[in-house]
Amino acid sequence: MLGIWDIFLFALVMFYIAAYIYVVALIIIDLFRDHTLAGGWKALWIIFLVLVPFLTALVYVIARGRGMAARASIRRGVVPETDDYRPAAAANPTAEIERAKALLDAGTISQGEFDALKSKALGNQFFGA
Repeated sequence: MLGIWDIFLFALVMFYIAAYIYVVALIIIDLFRDHTLAGGWKALWIIFLVLVPFLTALVYVIARGRGMAARASIRRGVVPETDDYRPAAAANPTAEIERAKALLDAGTISQGEFDALKSKALGNQFFGA
């Protein structure tokens, strides 16, 4: 009968195997993604991954880890985020404000919503009612 420690040890070993397979897959993907590395070096890395897998994976991650991150971010197309949104004024601000005033007078919108629509029509940012 299996004890709790046997089950724990089995789960731990399976986790390590899965993590190692994942790292090897990332290394192989990175090797083929790197266009600056010659084909002979790629073949050599693959051969060493087969012959001395753990040591080769460790050396690869230490030696080329920073480049792996750079190549992965280029592949993802990381774009810096900006908060440069500036609403443009309406084509006819007077008509937009008159329409918003009519909605306010009819009771369809509140004073805060009217202020937001007026601000938007004039091309200003509105930060809440």
